[in-house]
Amino acid sequence: MFQNPSDLAAMVEALGRSAEYRVLRRLVPRPIWSTAPGQEVRTAVILDTETTGLDHARDEIIELGMVKFDYTPDGRIVGVRDVFSAFNEPSAPIPPEITAITGITDEMVAGQRIDDAAVSAFVDDAVITIAHNSGFDRKFAERYWPVFEQKAWGCSATEIDWRKHGFAGAQLGYLLTGVGFFHQAHRAVDDCHALLEVLAFELPDTGAPALALLLEKARKPTMRVWAEQSPFELKDSLKRRGYRWNDGSDGRPKSWFIDVNESGLDDEIAFLRAEIYMREVEPSVQRLTAFTRFSCRA
Repeated sequence: MFQNPSDLAAMVEALGRSAEYRVLRRLVPRPIWSTAPGQEVRTAVILDTETTGLDHARDEIIELGMVKFDYTPDGRIVGVRDVFSAFNEPSAPIPPEITAITGITDEMVAGQRIDDAAVSAFVDDAVITIAHNSGFDRKFAERYWPVFEQKAWGCSATEIDWRKHGFAGAQLGYLLTGVGFFHQAHRAVDDCHALLEVLAFELPDTGAPALALLLEKARKPTMRVWAEQSPFELKDSLKRRGYRWNDGSDGRPKSWFIDVNESGLDDEIAFLRAEIYMREVEPSVQRLTAFTRFSCRA
């Protein structure tokens, strides 16, 4: 039976006031917005890629989505400046499992190519690029478009402790549900619009939008500590500590490593000396910033 929109709105409002129900709204992308004269804003780009696989050196991008938006110095989103969405035909057929996940078929990408100049122009005035898995998306983006090598990057999946702020996890679908929306997942530009709403959400325990927390974290340097030539039998101790394994195939050391804040560097070195090497050592340490973090070069 047809429902009057005003009746539906009243029902939603009533349900929203009840502690017994949660209301999810279909995500409607924000309209394009123009900055008001004299308004102090900064510009960021949310980026998402769909690819033929997980290997950034071998697999190929089949779709690129970006949403450019303005935000105030305190991290509040003002409005969407522009949207970019394009397909790219890979050199081989799209694997069936990728089509099953993304819905992107060979027919959809046939004859399509992403305009390199258009990508560079789109991101030119952005001070930061944000992805929901920057460790994945940045490597692919840099391989195709060198402009991203010069950009600061933030990762909304890893640089915000979502569980600490009451969410079930860091998966984009969980986060979007947590802020009251649902959407068509796994298409690049749709996921960008979804992430924008997640970043705009005011965290209950801080009263600030999630974007503000992400920007604060992205600005802080981190220190990558390499536990090279650590004893094999102590790998479980490293894993429990939060170390990750790098197999050396990417040109970086074949070693366990961990990223810590600058303030935690001395404690980490002390842990390695006392628990892993049992002697005085000076482990290899890299200083990472938003310009190098998540990059192939890091």
